[in-house]
Amino acid sequence: MTAAIGRDRQLQEAEEACLRRGARLTPLRRQVLELILDADAPVGAYALLDRLKADRPGAAPPTVYRALDFLLEHGLVHKVERLNAFIGCADAGHGHVHDHGHPHQFLICRRCGTTVEIADDAVARAIAEAASRAGFAATESTVEIEGTCARCAAA
Repeated sequence: MTAAIGRDRQLQEAEEACLRRGARLTPLRRQVLELILDADAPVGAYALLDRLKADRPGAAPPTVYRALDFLLEHGLVHKVERLNAFIGCADAGHGHVHDHGHPHQFLICRRCGTTVEIADDAVARAIAEAASRAGFAATESTVEIEGTCARCAAA
């Protein structure tokens, strides 16, 4: 499957997920999601704003932040805190909202910046169990793991 077909499928699933929830993926929100999905790596809000201004010269930071808030709330994107950037949710449209309803971890390559979302239930269980042993009731967690991707390791 080509990247464009994958992106088109993700956009369609996002549209359907919003409709099921009674929310609306407006043209602006869709465009911000497209920009995130088209990016080669997680993308920051100001980089999104710069790209958005090509089609919407009057776009301002609040424009992007409101769209990002919506996309985050509806589980369509994740924020990679380490990078202060956003990445499309690999499992978007499958019923989870806001807390993303599924475990997610990010593998971040220190060399090229490639970031991959994985969803390993065993990692989530280990974190929940460790938190419980400390008397803490974990409700969600995001794990960001830095290292070297296979492509960079082979180079």
